Amino acid sequence: MFAQIKQIKERVDTWKKLVGDVDSLRELFAMAVEEEQRDLETDLKNSLDDIRKRFDEAVILELLSGEADSSDAYLAIHAGSGGTEACDWAGMLLRTYTRWAERRNFKTEVVDMLEAEGGIKSATIQISGAYAYGYLRGESGVHRLVRISPFDSNARRHTSFASVYVLPVLDDSITIDIKPEDIRIDTYRSGGAGGQKVNKTDSAVRITHLATGIVVTCQNERSQYKNKDVAMSVLKSRLYEYYRQEKEKENAKFQNDKKDIAWGSQIRSYVFQPYTLVKDHRTKFFVGNVHSVMDGDIDPFIETYLRWKWKGGVAQSEGDDEEV
Repeated sequence: MFAQIKQIKERVDTWKKLVGDVDSLRELFAMAVEEEQRDLETDLKNSLDDIRKRFDEAVILELLSGEADSSDAYLAIHAGSGGTEACDWAGMLLRTYTRWAERRNFKTEVVDMLEAEGGIKSATIQISGAYAYGYLRGESGVHRLVRISPFDSNARRHTSFASVYVLPVLDDSITIDIKPEDIRIDTYRSGGAGGQKVNKTDSAVRITHLATGIVVTCQNERSQYKNKDVAMSVLKSRLYEYYRQEKEKENAKFQNDKKDIAWGSQIRSYVFQPYTLVKDHRTKFFVGNVHSVMDGDIDPFIETYLRWKWKGGVAQSEGDDEEV
């Protein structure tokens, strides 16, 4: 509760500061015009640009008003079919989101990772920072890569897929009731790095929610008890998202603009050859600098999605943008 009050206060203070700066700039402009001080033109322009930038950032925060938007986030990545190609692509996406978090000074922590030849088969990380879930929730979906494969000796063009799934890390204000009889807990030996203790004891934990079939795993910690706590936290987040989507499906009976997260319904394409392009198929937003995007510069996509969603955006029609 204290954190929520602090966040609200910071948002109010941001707008108060903007209003005060606009009033000061208006007075300075009036004085410059009255006294014909043309040497103030550069300072006025720089101040206006700064106010516009902070205004745009404040508007984005106002769009993050969902129940869990202020929460930290679990971000899960799963490689699609395609062996080494897909695993490499999943690893590239993991680096992209890690770099994005670093740009914002957010903390990242590996919850679970299944490594594979060339990259990762799957990974779940926790990203901690103000409004992490709100910013990232629009990243859920299938991401498509088109490139000349570095693993193909004939240098042929390949298409790879990976899915991204974003969940909120729930705090005490959002309750998900899980009864002991609703779950099955299995322990097994960790298959990843971590020293002899991890590999020789049943420290890894797998929890299955019987009613929904949701399965979560955690093997990052040395202690079985810590892994169980983390896995339960992820399960609660998965159930929160599951029930939220079920509610949306009920509402979607009266709409036709919903899309499942499934192969063939990609939300974004990343093209390295024969040209460079990253395009979001929902908002139609695109940039040509694919390398910058892969280095974590995804805020333009996030902000465009939030504005599009706020305006009641309509999903990309089937079969559109096939040239990407």
